[in-house]
Amino acid sequence: MDLTKVPVSGPFGRVSKDDVTRAAKQASEVRPMAAAAGASAPPLPDFERWGAVERKKMSLIRAITAEHLALAWSQVPHVTLCDKADITELEPLRKQYAGLAEQEGGKLSMAVMVCKIVAQALRKFPAFNASVDMEAHEIIYKQYVHLGIAVNTPRGLMVPTVRDADTKNMVALAVEIQALAAKCREGKIKREEMEGSTFTVTNLGRVCGTYYTPLVNYPEVAILGLGRAYEEPAVVNSEIVKRTVLPLSLAFDHRVIDGADGAAFMGWIKEAIKQPLLLALNG
Repeated sequence: MDLTKVPVSGPFGRVSKDDVTRAAKQASEVRPMAAAAGASAPPLPDFERWGAVERKKMSLIRAITAEHLALAWSQVPHVTLCDKADITELEPLRKQYAGLAEQEGGKLSMAVMVCKIVAQALRKFPAFNASVDMEAHEIIYKQYVHLGIAVNTPRGLMVPTVRDADTKNMVALAVEIQALAAKCREGKIKREEMEGSTFTVTNLGRVCGTYYTPLVNYPEVAILGLGRAYEEPAVVNSEIVKRTVLPLSLAFDHRVIDGADGAAFMGWIKEAIKQPLLLALNG
């Protein structure tokens, strides 16, 4: 500790024991806050001491993504809830009506169908369609549902926005998501088409993996990750049958959403996926 920077209260301008103790306590309280606010990382070691290295400049998208994810991780107290949804009944419907989406220029994937269900769930559970203002100690509830859709591109991850997703049918969503993804991969997406999302859906199902811990897309408060669907045996009416299940990973901001609320949100989505008719009846 630099004693020249310690506030002095002793006689004749001398630093007392109490001054040092008080300054040490204040420093210990400040450091965690600085780290949470994104304090600078310590300098890297000289890696060339141990062998040859190669440095490559980050792409602009990769650099922006890195900064945004670091911000999200430092600002949002994440909790991740994992479960699986039974898509045995939903998959035949997807195949049956896939042609309608193709005629309009879209692809009716399982992810698109889940996006529609999530959009309706956000109307039922407004806390998941919100943001936190810690300075004002307020929760901002959005009166609109704009879904962010994570898209993998050669230049890195991009998240275009489907506006008013709750008002659009599955075919319309399929067409819009297809168009936005194409713009991202071709480098033609506009900045305003990547702003204003209230909740994000990300899908690793085409690659591999089951459950994972997606990072909340700050300043949103929740994100749903889809894994790769697989078949498993299940007991139905006392009989063992084959079911197709979809892994779901829901990450949320614990400042706004409690565990019970996360479970209720996940449960609603699971039931809507398992029994597609419920979406038409209740949505």
